[in-house]
Amino acid sequence: MFTGIVTAVGTVRSVEQRGDLRVTMACPYDPAQIAIGASIACSGVCLTVVDRGGEVGDAWFAVDVSAESVARTAPNWREGAKLNLEQALKLGDELGGHIVTGHVDGVGEVLGLCPSGDSVRVGISAPRELAPYLAAKGSITVDGVSLTVNEVSDQSDGSCHFALNIIPHTSEVTTLGALEQGSKVNLEIDVLARYLKRMETLRAA
Repeated sequence: MFTGIVTAVGTVRSVEQRGDLRVTMACPYDPAQIAIGASIACSGVCLTVVDRGGEVGDAWFAVDVSAESVARTAPNWREGAKLNLEQALKLGDELGGHIVTGHVDGVGEVLGLCPSGDSVRVGISAPRELAPYLAAKGSITVDGVSLTVNEVSDQSDGSCHFALNIIPHTSEVTTLGALEQGSKVNLEIDVLARYLKRMETLRAA
């Protein structure tokens, strides 16, 4: 379980094709605080630590990314890629964002960006299967970052476009500051919206 509050940005150090994809990530964590078998969200994808090392401020950890995860997430699994990192929520930690599972529901595409005060307004296209779960003032996880949807525009093909604002702090401490038109992003819908949609479907049956 995660909150969508990114605690570090990691850099893919190496990628090795085995049975699965072995990805080694450089990060500023304390390796003593990274347990083998622990979960770390990598740009919104919950992955299991299989190895780790280094020293405080210059650590690394390795994860195995299945073919299913590679196929269903944004194309970030390459050497040099920057990924948002969040270690799993611990009992007693502050829930500063919203409840995030680390299970990516779909991949969105950035439609455009424009200044909005000191922030940047970002338009994203979401696939049709996610459209029913998006609502203005609702929560959405974009590349592992908990954000609030400003507005939603349904499209004729069943997909939707939604807009959100990236404040300067978020731009500085996450990879979202590097987004550009055409960027692919991992999307996770709000877990509460998922349950509400299920209840609505059962009620209508």
